[in-house]
Amino acid sequence: MELNLTKPIAFFDLETTGIKVATDRIVEISIVRQQVDGSVKIKTLRINPEMPIPPEVTEIHGISDEDVKDCPTFKQVARELAQFLDNCDLAGYNSNHFDIPLLVEEFLRAGVDFEMKGRRCVDVQNIFHKMEPRNLSAAYKFYCDRNLENAHSAEADTLATFEILKSQLDRYADVEFKDRKGNITQPVINDIKALSDFTWSTKAVDLIGHIVYNDKNVEVFNFGKHKGKAVTQVLKDEPSYYDWMMRGEFPLSTKKVLTMLKLRNNSNSSVKLDLF
Repeated sequence: MELNLTKPIAFFDLETTGIKVATDRIVEISIVRQQVDGSVKIKTLRINPEMPIPPEVTEIHGISDEDVKDCPTFKQVARELAQFLDNCDLAGYNSNHFDIPLLVEEFLRAGVDFEMKGRRCVDVQNIFHKMEPRNLSAAYKFYCDRNLENAHSAEADTLATFEILKSQLDRYADVEFKDRKGNITQPVINDIKALSDFTWSTKAVDLIGHIVYNDKNVEVFNFGKHKGKAVTQVLKDEPSYYDWMMRGEFPLSTKKVLTMLKLRNNSNSSVKLDLF
């Protein structure tokens, strides 16, 4: 079905240096502008973010510092982009939450007043999530083609989950999966270890993810003022942080991991612990 437009609409997507609207920058922007008459114009630009692109981000979108070193900065193309988006409603995927706020932030940094008043914003992801709920009842209907009776009854939910897994094994037998690094596997097989490896987050150290492994396989905090810092280094530099966490409302499993890392640190061991 073709879009029924009363004014142009611009679908756009950003590739960035990260996900922090206040500090991260755009490295690529692509805009598909559809006119009321149905004609389409496309503009895609690589942009020098004037800051390093973290290696883990480059792994996701494939754009490196070398790729953008000779590209224009956002300030140099800001007025061109604002003109291309003039009088347009905006649309994207997760755009209301991320792409639009970051784009406006970039315009403000460049001294361009990109007016949002009067623009209608369509987030395709929100339509997807609202119309195709991702709860247990929806999964049961999708995989087992039956309505889940007595949803939120522990027994009914547990039996439904059991049936869903068996159905998934049938549906995804021999189906390939491509991860973010481009590796292709057939992970959904009738083997519990393989299923566990596929569904468990290998980055988490504790069960809830307050402590995770970084790209160097070092345990780092994943929250608060020390986010991204090595746990053992923080405990060495600020011993009181351990006491604060042990007194705080953190899961006992997290406190167990923290204590084990502290003990390892005190023994000066570099051996990776099998914490769970």
